[in-house]
Amino acid sequence: MNKKELVAAVAAKAEMTQASAEKVLKALLEVTVAEVAKKGKVQLIGFGTFEARERAARTGTNPQNGKQIKIAAATIPAFKAGKDFKDAVNVKPKKKTAKKAKK
Repeated sequence: MNKKELVAAVAAKAEMTQASAEKVLKALLEVTVAEVAKKGKVQLIGFGTFEARERAARTGTNPQNGKQIKIAAATIPAFKAGKDFKDAVNVKPKKKTAKKAKK
């Protein structure tokens, strides 16, 4: 699903115009990016948490020539899915239970 399809789906679900849904989505993304850039968290209970994480400096290998290179420390954006989101994605089929025969 791309952004245009997401806007259309949100507009239909929320019974609003696509222009309004696009404004809401744009504002949500801008606020989320700004908060994470300040090293804050955006926590949406049941959905997940957007946050900034520190990645330590490390040594890597250049795949073209095999030489060791230094990779600088960095702050990266991260997302951790919430329980409801994980459960929705990880739906397992229900097992049929065998009924015990009566004697």
